[in-house]
Amino acid sequence: MATERIRVVIAKPGLDGHDRGAKVVARALRDAGMEVVYTGLHQTPEQIVETVVQEDADAVGLSVLSGAHMTLFARLTELLREREADDVVVFGGGIIPDADREELSRMGVAEVFTPGASTEDIVAWVREHVGT
Repeated sequence: MATERIRVVIAKPGLDGHDRGAKVVARALRDAGMEVVYTGLHQTPEQIVETVVQEDADAVGLSVLSGAHMTLFARLTELLREREADDVVVFGGGIIPDADREELSRMGVAEVFTPGASTEDIVAWVREHVGT
């Protein structure tokens, strides 16, 4: 019996133009057998949520290095609720201070990976926390 592959959207919201880490994570998830859609640079939360809904994604990972993580994650989780897609697991990475993690968790962000997190740890976390 075949199991469905985990579907993950990896996105770069806002004006940040540095996407190397997002591409590395997207490739690691893909190489681990997941279906991955990378949205590219400069996406709005609205565009990201539209992709999540269109792709019927199980999870969405945001890479934020710009310092706008609180605003971007808040808008994304709000839009997911509005679209009745709040069962999608939200995780993130980038330059995100430890002091913001608790509030991000309250918003519905399941995990935050900071620079130096290994791709093996990210893949293992997605496998453990994202069910199909």
